[in-house]
Parts: sequence; C-alpha cells; structure tokens
Amino acid sequence: MCKGISSVLLIKILIIVAINNIKCDIWEVDPKGYIAYCPCMGRFGNQADHFLGALSFAHALNRTLILPPWVEYRKGEAKSVQVPFKTYFKVDALQEYTKVIPMEDFMAYLADDLWSPQKRVSFCYTERTKLDGTSTGSCNAKEGNPFFSFWDTFHIDFIKSEFYGPSLNYDVIHNRMDVLWNEKYDPEKWPVIAFTGAPATFPVQAENVHLHKYLQWSDKIDKKANDFIKNSLPKGAFIGVHLRNGIDWIRACEHIKDVKQLFASPQCLGYRNEKGVLTMDICLPSQEIIVRKLKRLIKKVKEAHKTNQIKSIFVASDNNHMIDYLNEQLRRMKITAHKLPENNPHVDLAILGRANYFVGNCVSSFSAFVKRERDARGFPSEFFAYPIEKSQKNNRHEEL
Repeated sequence: MCKGISSVLLIKILIIVAINNIKCDIWEVDPKGYIAYCPCMGRFGNQADHFLGALSFAHALNRTLILPPWVEYRKGEAKSVQVPFKTYFKVDALQEYTKVIPMEDFMAYLADDLWSPQKRVSFCYTERTKLDGTSTGSCNAKEGNPFFSFWDTFHIDFIKSEFYGPSLNYDVIHNRMDVLWNEKYDPEKWPVIAFTGAPATFPVQAENVHLHKYLQWSDKIDKKANDFIKNSLPKGAFIGVHLRNGIDWIRACEHIKDVKQLFASPQCLGYRNEKGVLTMDICLPSQEIIVRKLKRLIKKVKEAHKTNQIKSIFVASDNNHMIDYLNEQLRRMKITAHKLPENNPHVDLAILGRANYFVGNCVSSFSAFVKRERDARGFPSEFFAYPIEKSQKNNRHEEL
C-alpha cells in the first residue's frame, strides 16, 4: 500500500480512474470525423428544425454529429444559456439512426487530442461581418449573442476561418453534396467541421421530417408530461391546442401580405403552396375561429364515437392561453380548459404530443414540432383556419 494513503482513499481513487476509463472507452474516436455547429437561429422550434437537417447532413457525410446544447434566452440574463442536449432528449434513440455524441462529452474526452486549440477552424459559407458592419474577412464565429456565449461555454476559440461557398452547400438529398464535402475535407486533415450556424435549411426539408421519430423525450420530461395528464386533467380524451398570440407573433404575421410562406407554413400549405395560400387567419386566428374549430372537432369526435368523448382541452401558448374564455364557451359541452401551472415549453410539447387530438398554428415551428411527433406516432393533427372554410372561400371569390 502507498505510504500515507488509507485503503479507503485508495479504493476511491481506483474507482474514479476506472469510471473515467470506461467513459473514454465508450466514446471511441470516429475516423470519419465529426460535425459541430452552433444552433444560433431562433428559439427551440427553429433549433429543432435545424437539428433534423444537421442530423441528416452528418449522416450523409458519415461523420459523427456533436449534439449541441439547446440555446435558451432567459429574462434578466444578457447571455444565452446552453442546456445539454440530453436534458430534453435521449441520446441512445438518435444512435439508432446515426453516430452522435453530446458536445460536453466530446469536449471532455476527445477534443484535447483530436481537436486541440491549435486546430480549431470555423466554417461558414462566406464572410460574416461584425455587428458594427466591419469586414474582417472571417466567419466571426463568436460575434454577437448567442454565438459568443455558445462557443465560450466550452472555451472554444477559432484560429482562422474556412469559407466553403459557393461550391458547397447543405443539400445532400438532391445534389449529392456529401461526395463533394468528403472530397474537399478529408477527415484525416479536417477531423472536425465546426459550422458557425446549423448546416441545415429552415424550415426542415420535407425529406427530413421523418427523422423526428428519433427525437424521444428524456425520462424526466416524459414523467412530468404523464403526471400532468394523469393528475391534472379530467379522465378521458383531450384535445391539445397551441396558440401563438404574443406581440412578437402579431408583428410577424403582418408580413404575410409580402410572402407566400412564413416560418413553418409549408407543413400545411406544402413547400410550393400546392395545398393552399397563406392568410392572416391561418397565421393569427381570432378567438371566434379558435372556438369554432374546437367545437367542430368535438362534434366530429362525438359523431364518430357516438359519445361525448372529449373531456378537456390542454392549452400551450406563448402569451394568452384563453383559459377563461374557452371555459365560458365550452361550459354547455361540459369541457374544461387547462394549462401548466408554470412556464415549461418542453413539457407543453410532450403533453401536446400525447393528446388524443391536436390543433396547432400552421405557421409556428413550435406547432410543427408537435405535428412531426404526432405523425411519427400515427396521431391526428389539424390547424386553425386551415383548410379554408367554404364560407370564407365564397367571400374571397366575391371580393375578387
């Protein structure tokens, strides 16, 4: 025995060493290389769209995707907060599709040897100017929020920039870009391709929507959602509802007169507007439209099942949940409206994904997340003000 070290302390040291060795064995170096990126556009819904595209991109290149933390913005905090990927989702489920590793694990166990500070290069399509408009001929990967706080969370600085445009892009589905990427960036020379932003398009490409089935909620989120459904909702079937009605959303919807698509609207209108046109009612449905849609769905379910099957409405919202209004409008049908007692958007999403029926906002990427999850499970989903009601179609025709 080592002099001065007790047997108990020695055992503890050996256990710690053994645990560290096990962790290192789990994360073996991928000779095909890695993909890293900052999920720096938008909040959770946008980041989730980008994530599916990045997952597809890494899979096509046969590189391991370094799972970035989710970037969150909290009141009173100047910098973004980085929440580990596995806080919300299971890593093992993603590994059924492709190779992944949480960013904190990559930095702790592999980065020092594989991607030392002297090898860290930021990738971007073209030069990214500084916030004041200054041109520096680089990606400026850490310029602004959340870029700086994201990379700085892991003490990552870049020694130079690499511009991959215009010869390369992210579309590995239609243009076979994976071959060109691998030819230009050999993993032996470029073990890590670290993008300033996500290597993906927004909204998610139609061909990547199915990948959502590999996004499975963590046990913690699962439990909170199931507990709320079991203990806080009346027993029986319920409709999940997502409402977007905050001031930022109202301002965003003002732009529909100038565009054919907005945010996640292709999920109901089609990527080429082959299924409809964007309207203000679709983007920002009135209280009357919301209640009319719910009553019609309740009636449809009742007629289909010969019983008043719906017992409650669960509402998720960024601003006004309309609980009192919905309770008043649905009182005669003996249906009550409910929401979480605290703000927890991820539990909101998990509950909406489990609802017997769902009605969301066609334009919202938050609703799109729910729709993709429900599609993967074979659950029904609908949208407010879509498809356009016959009376509205007639009115539009008369106006024309």
